[in-house]
Amino acid sequence: MKTFIIGILAAASLAAALPAAAQPIDQREHRQEQRIDQGVRSGALDRAEARGLQGREASIRHEQRVMREHHDGRLTRHDRRVLQHRLNRTSHVIYAKKH
Repeated sequence: MKTFIIGILAAASLAAALPAAAQPIDQREHRQEQRIDQGVRSGALDRAEARGLQGREASIRHEQRVMREHHDGRLTRHDRRVLQHRLNRTSHVIYAKKH
């Protein structure tokens, strides 16, 4: 019985850790969306620029969904590297358009 409970606790902790592995990318996408929205509110970005940037963000989210579908809901190290690179480039574009 004791090993059964330990097994259940171990499985639960693994299940809780899996979404945490994807959290930095999801958080970063959310922060970039907030930066775009803030740019529109402040007038630094017009609606067309914001739509283009939001399109880039949507493309990254779509690519992430496809990557997860190919790897049973997980992102490989390579997948994370590719997504981070695209997020870096988009972040630079957001900065450039806002300034």
